[in-house]
Amino acid sequence: MTPPRFSPDRAAGLDRLARFVPQAGRAYAARRNHDLEGHPHVSGLSPWIRHRLVTEAEVIAATLGKHSADAAEKFIQEVFWRSYWKGWLELRPGVWHDYRREVGHGLDRIATESGLRADWQAACRGETGIDAFDHWARELVDTGWLHNHARMWFASIWIFTLRLPWALGADFFLRHLLDGDPASNTLGWRWVAGIQTRGKIYLAQADNIARYTDGRFRPQGLARSAQPLDSPPPPAPRALPAAAGWHADRPAGLLLTEEDLTTGWLADRGLRPRAVATLACAAGRSALEVAPGVHAFTRGALEDATARQEAPGTACADPAAVVAWARAEGLAQIVTPWAPTGPAATALETLEAALAPHAIALVRARLGWDSRAWPHATHGFFRFRAQIPQLLRAADLAAA
Repeated sequence: MTPPRFSPDRAAGLDRLARFVPQAGRAYAARRNHDLEGHPHVSGLSPWIRHRLVTEAEVIAATLGKHSADAAEKFIQEVFWRSYWKGWLELRPGVWHDYRREVGHGLDRIATESGLRADWQAACRGETGIDAFDHWARELVDTGWLHNHARMWFASIWIFTLRLPWALGADFFLRHLLDGDPASNTLGWRWVAGIQTRGKIYLAQADNIARYTDGRFRPQGLARSAQPLDSPPPPAPRALPAAAGWHADRPAGLLLTEEDLTTGWLADRGLRPRAVATLACAAGRSALEVAPGVHAFTRGALEDATARQEAPGTACADPAAVVAWARAEGLAQIVTPWAPTGPAATALETLEAALAPHAIALVRARLGWDSRAWPHATHGFFRFRAQIPQLLRAADLAAA
């Protein structure tokens, strides 16, 4: 079940933000890479931000209310990494579909190669004999969360020491992480493997692990050298698809997925839905069973968001149930916050096709934060980073 520290509601996220903000400046910059018991030097906000129970803008505004932009630069950049990854994948959705095919190939292999299957199972259970890796595997399964540095070490050991298919490692994370995000997770694993930034890998080293775990681990037998995995170059970025607007004079419903659960911005734009529905898409993360804690957090987050709406709410199990709800409510349109590339976006494509025969429009509305940030994710992060001051000004987040 979901650990108490990650209660799936907006109030808990805002409380965590308030408690972390005093550390978001130079203290964070100095100690953020240290993976220690209790994770005292990082925010732990990712499960709430990933579902937008708390928004990126709220996190940065709170930070700049306490620190200068210079002092909080590292933390602000970490928040923007999430927007960068989302934008990068949204401009290249084929990379997500390629990853899903890679997972399928990996599952085919473990179904037919007994040695690979045994090694994969040992890695997922934390029974490889590599103490740090096994600890992180068990921590992930038990808590639904890992320190970011541990995620990098884990992925590197999975790929280059254990020599397991990278996509199955990304799938293992996506099945268990409460903050599991198609963009950040897929592209982070690609980066470690040398696919994302071509020719550049991340190689876990025992001394580095010992240093940043304060001596808790010094794993033996890690690969000392490695070559980037072979993969075709990513496609050129497409233009960001246009978001849509709704008709104020037509009956509208609000559909919530786990992609964006802070909906006040829709009310600010004048949306007054006559009914609200939710569609949980976490099961679509993998062809394998997604962890119960992930489902529990997603359900709880959707319930919390529904409770904050003025209109009555209905939980829908699948797109067909959404169609039935819309027809019963007499809706001419369903407004939903934009779901970036991933399982929720796929579910919405299915829903749109199912609504068409009933002349019910699906309106995908996009938060201004995303519309401004994502078009800049055309190259590497360092080029994107140069846009951060402009993005902060556009969001009316002036430096303290």
